[in-house]
Amino acid sequence: MISDANVHGTAAAPPSNVTMPMQRRHHMMMHMTFFWGKNTEILFHGWPGYDRLWMYLLSLLVVFAFAIAAEWLTSAAGVLGKSSDGWAARVLRTASYAARTGFGYLVMLAVMSFNGGVFVAAVAGHSVGFFFFGSRAATKRPAVCGC
Repeated sequence: MISDANVHGTAAAPPSNVTMPMQRRHHMMMHMTFFWGKNTEILFHGWPGYDRLWMYLLSLLVVFAFAIAAEWLTSAAGVLGKSSDGWAARVLRTASYAARTGFGYLVMLAVMSFNGGVFVAAVAGHSVGFFFFGSRAATKRPAVCGC
């Protein structure tokens, strides 16, 4: 037997004698614009959690470290590229590339939480990483004089 509600494309209400299990999970709405606050989810469900400032600060530190690691691996790729073209060097360059890509994607996904603190931590991590590993200060290359 087909009810009128199903024929017209609307769902019928469940019968009153059916008991639905009550779920007590805290559902967080996903933001689609930048927001500030510690109540967010970054990379994993339930992380850093709800109303836990110390976990939020730890997650910002992790994003910061991932961004620095991505910059370090980018600079290491230049050093590895100058090594021999043997089989071991190719494997090392490939592993470095895979790790750099992984860190880059993790930082990108963290920023997609639209949390302002995460965004600032990612940009700061990339900037600090570039300063130490990608700038002239780290490589100590002589400046080219246009004399």
